[in-house]
Amino acid sequence: MSQKVFETLKRPLLCLLVVMAAVFGPVAGAHATNGYFAHGYSIKNKALAGAGVALPLDSLTATTNPAGMVFLGKRVDAGLTLFMPSRKYTVTGSPSGLPGTFGLTPGTVESGSELFVIPSAGLNWMLNEKSSFGVSMYGNGGMNTDYDTATFYGTTPTGIDLMQLFINPTYSVKLSPKHAVGISAILAYQSFEAQGLQAFSGFSADPAKLTNNGHDDSYGYGARIGYLGEILPDLYLGASYQTKILMSRFDKYAGLFAEQGDFDIPSNWTVGLGYKMNPALTLLLDVQRINYSEINSVGNPFMPNIQTSRLGNDDGAGFGWEDMTVYKFGIQWQGSRDWTWRAGYSIGDQPIPGSEVLFNILAPGVIKQHATIGFTKTFDNGRELSCSVMRAFSNSVKGPNPLEAPGQQEIELEMNQWEFSVGYAWKF
Repeated sequence: MSQKVFETLKRPLLCLLVVMAAVFGPVAGAHATNGYFAHGYSIKNKALAGAGVALPLDSLTATTNPAGMVFLGKRVDAGLTLFMPSRKYTVTGSPSGLPGTFGLTPGTVESGSELFVIPSAGLNWMLNEKSSFGVSMYGNGGMNTDYDTATFYGTTPTGIDLMQLFINPTYSVKLSPKHAVGISAILAYQSFEAQGLQAFSGFSADPAKLTNNGHDDSYGYGARIGYLGEILPDLYLGASYQTKILMSRFDKYAGLFAEQGDFDIPSNWTVGLGYKMNPALTLLLDVQRINYSEINSVGNPFMPNIQTSRLGNDDGAGFGWEDMTVYKFGIQWQGSRDWTWRAGYSIGDQPIPGSEVLFNILAPGVIKQHATIGFTKTFDNGRELSCSVMRAFSNSVKGPNPLEAPGQQEIELEMNQWEFSVGYAWKF
C-alpha cells in the first residue's frame, strides 16, 4: 500500500477497526483451514464446508458473494466458533555439524494454544424491494504456532501469531427478480508477532526487526464483487472475486517479511452452482481459487532466496506457499418447517510443497480435506438457532531440511482440526 494512500485512509480505518478489534481481539485467534483462509465464515456456511456462493443464507453471505444479500430481507446474525487445531513437527536425523549447515534437534514437538474462540456478526437492511445494505464482520488467520522450545536455537520459545479481522459494508441490487449484483468494501486489520527466530539474524537485512518485538498492527482495504442469478429453472449460478487487500507494513518485522514487512492479503475468486432438486433439497458445488503466490512474503520460496537475498528484501525468502484450488460440496435439506439440516465436504490442493517445510514449521497450514454437518432450528418469532461441526482430517507434508547436508535430516509437518460453532439470528 502506498504510504500516502494509507495516511489518507488511516483515521477512518482506525475508527472502525479499533472498535472491532476491541470486541473481537481478546478472543479471535488463528484459524488455519484452506491455507490461512477459513473454510467458511457464517455458521450455516461452515456446515456446508464453505459452499454456498449460489445460496444466500444469512447476513454473512457477503463474505462469499455480496450479490446474495438482497435476497435475505432484514436480519441480524451473530455466531461464535470454538476452533481446536493440533499442530506438530517431527525432525528425523541428527544434525551434521558441518560448517554452514543449519541443523535442527531431532524429535517431535507439538504446538500449544489449541483452543481459539472466534466471533462473527452481520446485519442486513432492505433499502427498498430491489436493493439492500449490509455489514459483515468476521475473523481470519492461520499462521499461529506456539512451540515451548527453541526450535531454531533461539533464546526463547518459538512461534508466530497472526490475527486478521474484517468489516465488509455491502450494497446489493436486483437487476431483475432473479438476478442480482453486489459489491463489498473490505476494511481489514492484522496483528502479528514472531518469537524465537534469532538464529536467522545472519540472514536478515534488519536483524533488529526480525523477531521478539511484540505484536505489530497493520491496516488496509480491498473489495469484493459478485453476481447471483437463476440461469435455468431451479439452477442458480453464483460468482465472486475479491481483490488483493492492500495492507500497511509490519514495521516491527521489516527484517522478516519480504518487501520490508509487507503482508498483503491475496486475491481469490469463487464460482459455484446451486440446484434445487425439490423445495426441500438443495445441492451445492463451489470452486475457490486462492492466489497465495502473488504475495511475496507468503509465496517467495525459501530456497534459493535465503542464499541469494536477505529476509526483508523484496525477493527475500518467504513461506513458499503455492496457489490453492478448493472444491466444496454441500447439501441442504429442510426436513420440516422448523428444521433444516446441512452437510458438506471440501478438498483442496496442498499449498505447502515438500521443499518448503523448514520455514513452515512456523505456519503448518497443510490441511486438505474437511467434513462438516449442522442444522438450523427456526422458531415462531422469526428467530433461528444454528450449529455446525467441522472435522479437518489429519494431513502431513515431508521434506528435507534444505540448510543441512543432503539426506541428513527430514522434517514432517502435521495438522488436524476440530471446530464447533453456534449462531443465533433475528429476522424482522
